[in-house]
Amino acid sequence: MPFSPIADGELGAIVTSLEMTKRPPLRALPASDLRLEPWHAPYADKYRTLYRRIGEPWLWFSRLEMDDETLIATIHDPKVRIWAVVDRRGIEVGILELDFRTDGACEIAFFGLIPELGGKGHGKWLMAMALQLGWAEAGVQRMWVHTCTLDGPTALAFYQKAGFTAYQRQLETFADPRISGLIPRDAAPHIPIIGVPSVHQVDG
Repeated sequence: MPFSPIADGELGAIVTSLEMTKRPPLRALPASDLRLEPWHAPYADKYRTLYRRIGEPWLWFSRLEMDDETLIATIHDPKVRIWAVVDRRGIEVGILELDFRTDGACEIAFFGLIPELGGKGHGKWLMAMALQLGWAEAGVQRMWVHTCTLDGPTALAFYQKAGFTAYQRQLETFADPRISGLIPRDAAPHIPIIGVPSVHQVDG
């Protein structure tokens, strides 16, 4: 089959959606010295700061392109629950955001830790907390999450190991957020910017 080119200045990703339709059996909570702190109606700037710290290596940008009014309407919705992951010093090092706006469902909208905590087992603890909190909500019959090929290389396997089953795969293309300035140009160096001159080339 012929390749389908992606326009200069854009990115392409394969998005995999996964679901869990049955509450998992109770298990011992994985060890971690982190804790969850509920964020009730967080300020837009504070939310974006943590979102950037976690998501820039993976080019998270959807919440960065929202204006304040749209972002606040989303993260202050009573059916959107947000927790900051906090370390022993009280510093915010991760985020868990569960979206209950669809009846009977809980979406793990955002789930992540700052890059410095990767590979230390804290993700297993955070997922255990996410499942506990999601299934505790009255009427939830399904939890779901999506990941894409721009995420960490172990993300898909991580969700599957947690008990999620893939049910849909989609191709998404979008403007590279580093070109518009939503994300620093040097973020995610493992994903090249194609078809747009570098700052050095532009400046001569």
